[in-house]
Amino acid sequence: MGKVQKSKRKIPSTEPEAQVLPPPVRKSEEPLEKKQKWINKQRVLIFASRGINHRDRHLMEDLKKLMPHHKPESKMERSKTLSVINEMCEMKNCNKAILFEGRKKRDLYMWISNVPNGPSVKFLIENVYTMEELKLTGNCLRGSRPLLSFDPVFTEKPHYALLKEIFTQTFGVPKHHPKSQPFFDHVYTFTILDNRIWFRNFQILSEDGALAEVGPRFVFNPVKIFSGSFSGVALWENSNYVSPAKYRNQIKLSAKNKYVNRIQQKVHAAATRPTDSYKLKPLDDIFQEDVLEKVEEYEKEKMTSENTDGVSKKNKIKNVKIGAKQKEKSIKEVNKTVQLIKKKKPIEKAKNKIDKKGKAGKKIKVKINGFLKSSKS
Repeated sequence: MGKVQKSKRKIPSTEPEAQVLPPPVRKSEEPLEKKQKWINKQRVLIFASRGINHRDRHLMEDLKKLMPHHKPESKMERSKTLSVINEMCEMKNCNKAILFEGRKKRDLYMWISNVPNGPSVKFLIENVYTMEELKLTGNCLRGSRPLLSFDPVFTEKPHYALLKEIFTQTFGVPKHHPKSQPFFDHVYTFTILDNRIWFRNFQILSEDGALAEVGPRFVFNPVKIFSGSFSGVALWENSNYVSPAKYRNQIKLSAKNKYVNRIQQKVHAAATRPTDSYKLKPLDDIFQEDVLEKVEEYEKEKMTSENTDGVSKKNKIKNVKIGAKQKEKSIKEVNKTVQLIKKKKPIEKAKNKIDKKGKAGKKIKVKINGFLKSSKS
């Protein structure tokens, strides 16, 4: 059998322990940094109702990638009311909720709510372009914290100020979140144009302010702001909002009345058409037609411009016409008589010769079929 070694008992020392002293020199007067804790515990529940199309689903996935403090949830049935979302957020330990609601496989509505006390906002999402669809050059790390850039118009009106606070609490990633990265490499921009809020995501390339767009792109068209979470009194309503179904109906009516509008345009154009396009000079078209007729017309206008009686003017015009016609007729008759005279002279000479020979009884030689024959006249 082996021997068992007995361990000697240690006697505790009575000497005092050495104390750990701070360094004699510090770089700054600030206290030593302690381990930071996750204080702003914002959690956002992102999910959708049944009835959204593929593009809306891709937009929801893009937002999930950009927000590391989100929590997913399966699709909500249409039969359930919106008040059930408060219970779902309580079960998931979330204090914000983003719901994507589809209508007719065409229109997309987004609800952003502060659970459980409110307020909540309903938006119509327009001009959706996802990250995969755009294929832009920008890029950012997953989980990095974004900078939020707001248009200065957000501070001018109260409902825009409320929307700014809701956006900062939902889209801003909390500091020291377990799934986030401790630096900033992209910017969210919220700009107001045409009573809508335009969302863009840019990568920060350098400290000079150079940016490259990452995506996605979409537009918030605010509809209503409610006092409670998915319920309550409407605090604000957009007077410029037109539902997409009504807008499509207006386009159909405009196409239906296309024929009537075209006829009305023709009638209006004929009624407002000017009589004189531009003023003409009296001598512009003098060489386009017969010169004599134009001269006569010009003489008529000149005669009418004179301050004389109407009867004397007409007589003068008639005399001018009659004199010109008589001259033409007399010239023609003279030419005809000259031509007739020229034709009659050789005929008469021949007749006179024949008469003289006949009286004398002389023979006249006539050539018939190549033979000369003599005969009396």
